[in-house]
Amino acid sequence: MKRYFWTKVLFRLTLAAIGITNSVLLQPVRQWLESLKIEDYQLARLLCTIIPASCPFEREIKFHNRTLLYIPPLCKLNPFYEQLVELRFKALTYLADELGEDVTLYC
Repeated sequence: MKRYFWTKVLFRLTLAAIGITNSVLLQPVRQWLESLKIEDYQLARLLCTIIPASCPFEREIKFHNRTLLYIPPLCKLNPFYEQLVELRFKALTYLADELGEDVTLYC
């Protein structure tokens, strides 16, 4: 019963996030993030360090092998999630292709 309640709450939050994500007000910021070009190795390293490779919010709280609480990944609620992932990918590509750096450090 509790799990159903939280699933329903998260579904509503996701729908709200989709509404925010499609907002016209956020479009200029989204376009600015997409248009950024990575041409500096320090910026590329900083972006790869700051932007996580996977969502850091997903958690399972267990007690004696029993899941008490599951917190789903909340990154998709961020209206700029896809642009940030794309920016991280551009930075990784720049480091690997242009500089020949080993990018496994950032994965």
